[in-house]
Amino acid sequence: MSRRSLLRAFGAGAAGAALAGCGVPAAFVEPGDRAGRDSSATDHTLHFANWPLYIDTDDEDESKRPTLDAFSKRTGISVTYTEEINDNDEFFGKISPALMNHQETGRDLIVISDWMAARFVRLGWVQEMDRAKQPNVAKYLDPLLRSPSFDEGRRHSVPWQSGITGIAYNRKKLGREIRSTGDLWAADLRGRVTLLSGLDESFALLMQGNGVDITRWTADDFHEICEQTQKRVRSKHIRRFTGNDYIKDLATGDVLACQAYSGDVIQLQADNPDIEFVVPEEGAELWAESLMIPNLARHKRNAERLVDHYYDPEVAAELATWVNYVCPVPAARAVLASSKDEEAAALAEDPLIFPDDAMRKRLAIARDITSEERMDFAKKWNSIVGL
Repeated sequence: MSRRSLLRAFGAGAAGAALAGCGVPAAFVEPGDRAGRDSSATDHTLHFANWPLYIDTDDEDESKRPTLDAFSKRTGISVTYTEEINDNDEFFGKISPALMNHQETGRDLIVISDWMAARFVRLGWVQEMDRAKQPNVAKYLDPLLRSPSFDEGRRHSVPWQSGITGIAYNRKKLGREIRSTGDLWAADLRGRVTLLSGLDESFALLMQGNGVDITRWTADDFHEICEQTQKRVRSKHIRRFTGNDYIKDLATGDVLACQAYSGDVIQLQADNPDIEFVVPEEGAELWAESLMIPNLARHKRNAERLVDHYYDPEVAAELATWVNYVCPVPAARAVLASSKDEEAAALAEDPLIFPDDAMRKRLAIARDITSEERMDFAKKWNSIVGL
């Protein structure tokens, strides 16, 4: 299951329907009602909910997490760490009843994809973090990730890890380079191309292929890519739409090119160096999965300290060597470059973990799909994809 989990027809629809049934105004929480009584000063604990396989573990004991253990040792704060998030919509369904009813979730820190984080921010379900108490975040957060449209100034969210949605292809089998999104539609790739099935995962790259500025795309831009995609489905140019199973298709050679995530391709390249990842000339989407503090969290200050811990470049570098996503702390690159470990030092030169200047100029964060747009857009996209 991809951490950029696909937006299934039921998933988005069910979440939207649940709020519609209750009425969004009733679900919205006013700023003054979001903070709970913070017990951090006397209760040195916190509950951190994350995705599976998204943190460093000890080589000999997988129950140990070195960067997390270092935080507890330094601060005296004990962290209950749960790998309970397997899908954004599933997790939304798990904690939304408490949040919309002004109740505690039992979690002090969560990690969700930015398109879902946008929903939490709009509903007023997460608290602002005190940046004055997070000097590392203020100093080291990647400028490209500082101000997404859904959370200006990143007041309610801090990226845990980031990534790029671009194009992966087998250069040896294809026999040529892919440089742009338009290259996917060449005649020799008919029936050998896949796209991601999730609306939130797929639309931005396709729009960029049309020259659209995805930071301010319009409904017309969306409908145009739907028409183009529908034609390519009918002509059988697009083989199918996928979740994370595109990895198998690409590895076996059933497809030659596909829409893909940078973090996945790093793993594929370890087994097959012929697999390449491309940030198209027209650009690619930069996304993040972000840390957020839910309303009424009992250990807000402790959670803020943990977030800042992971923005220490030394800690960020250690985490990066394990998860292999785009590191949201560029300063961690110098830490890895100076490492005596050859594998760690090599990661400093990997543009899929630390994008170089040329690549960074082609990356952008897409504006999120608004609540007013989502239901109609998801219905149209899912009809094309077959969900």
